[in-house]
Amino acid sequence: MSRRPDRMFAQELQIIPPKRDIARWLFCLCGFIALIVVVGGTTRLTDSGLSITEWQPVTGVIPPLDQPSWEAEFAKYKQIPEYTRINKGMSLAEFKRIYWWEWLHRLLGRMAGVLFLVPFLYFLWRKRFSARDIPHMLTMFALGGAQGALGWYMVKSGLVDRVDVSQYRLAAHLGMAFFLYGYIFWIALGYLHGSKANRTQITVAGSGSLIWLSKLLCLLVFLQVLLGALVAGLDAGLTYNSWPLMDGRWIPKGLWLETPAYLNLFENITMVQFNHRVMAAIIALVALWSLLAGFRAHVPGRVKASILLTACVVAGQFALGIWTLIAVVPFKLAILHQLGALLLLSVTLIQMRAVRQWRSGRALEPGTAPG
Repeated sequence: MSRRPDRMFAQELQIIPPKRDIARWLFCLCGFIALIVVVGGTTRLTDSGLSITEWQPVTGVIPPLDQPSWEAEFAKYKQIPEYTRINKGMSLAEFKRIYWWEWLHRLLGRMAGVLFLVPFLYFLWRKRFSARDIPHMLTMFALGGAQGALGWYMVKSGLVDRVDVSQYRLAAHLGMAFFLYGYIFWIALGYLHGSKANRTQITVAGSGSLIWLSKLLCLLVFLQVLLGALVAGLDAGLTYNSWPLMDGRWIPKGLWLETPAYLNLFENITMVQFNHRVMAAIIALVALWSLLAGFRAHVPGRVKASILLTACVVAGQFALGIWTLIAVVPFKLAILHQLGALLLLSVTLIQMRAVRQWRSGRALEPGTAPG
């Protein structure tokens, strides 16, 4: 009987070693997803998203290669409301410019599937995955497939009665992209250093507030991405181009024009932009709170650096958002702001990993990592 507690104690101290080759692969995949997000944002900003009116997952990888093929694609585009109400009279050369952006966006999505599947099968063949790794890999694959289907579901909303895609479906599509990116990034952080085999944690003074503040920051950043998608979907950034006041007021008029009232949260341009501004301020305050809590708790240097990094990125993204708004959403600033959102999500995840590692009571040295 005396040996059983010893065995249990040894199990609690068991460490799962790092798998840095898998981590590098997943980080590269995150970088590729970031590229897809940038091209998707470009597609949105250039009004290119409805230029391809069919979903052909396999044959669609081949673009039109001759004049008759281009004419056939253009003829399909001429049947949708975006052409008949906005772009009537567009030349074939102008159509080609918007077509290539949408085609590239879809091509990159297909390539992401290959960049996941081929290394996955290689690592599986080399027996680099444990039983606990497989569910994570299958989840990534399922989310990637769902994202492709969701993208087509979004495009369909602009092919019949609308001249653009539904802001609801746009928010869902962008939200899924950020969720997939965040999930892969989080798992990659675990592979980078390794993890504890069990879930037991040692309470460190001051760690409780920091862990929930870190979780709150991640959640708020994700919600802000969804709000930003609504702003983009309604072109709400093209109005109220001043800061901090909106039309000379802290709380603008016209927040509750829609009925029923809840529709104002999703369909009222004034309310949508106002909510995006308010959420930005809330994130800034929570980041500052987290920074102060970290310094009061006398956290180790690595944890303090992650908290400080998050605060700096929040400040930069906040300033970039103001600049983008005042400049009336120029293309380059809009893309940088979208990239800033990905960077912000990344650093909040890094902070949460670092805080969890510190909370576990283990030394913060290379080769160790959070549970």
